Amino acid sequence: MEQMFDKFFDSVANLFGGGDSIPWCDRDVIHGCEKEVAEANKGDSDELKSESIMRLSWALVHSKKPEDVQRGIAMLEASLANTGSPLHQREKLYLLAVGYYRTAEYSNSRHLVEQCLEIAPDWRQALALKKTVEDRIAKDGLIGIGITASAVGLIAAGIVAALVRR
Repeated sequence: MEQMFDKFFDSVANLFGGGDSIPWCDRDVIHGCEKEVAEANKGDSDELKSESIMRLSWALVHSKKPEDVQRGIAMLEASLANTGSPLHQREKLYLLAVGYYRTAEYSNSRHLVEQCLEIAPDWRQALALKKTVEDRIAKDGLIGIGITASAVGLIAAGIVAALVRR
């Protein structure tokens, strides 16, 4: 019986906690990536510049700060048009999907991760993100239904109380 209660409370905590498995990135890592991009821009290697910008983009979309995530999304969107190989396109689409997930734009995130899966259907990371996004969409829907049901219940209780007073 106690296990049932523990399982129930864990599921309720996960419902409201969000509990995704997408890693976070702290400010120190972002700062290091910014230094790396600045150094790469001083050199002649376009490949080095591109790689350092990808690392910075990764760090930004995995940040806990919304302004960093927005900056990462903007960088990725700007560079997506100049992407040559399908592998680089897949990675940029995935990072954009992570960024949109972090900004709670779940439909954009799902659309981008589906584009990733068109390029690489068996990519586990993208499959895991798709499941995370879909779970979040379902949770948000349940919470919305719960709020609506509560509001309707309160209104109905108020009407009943007003009728009883008369």
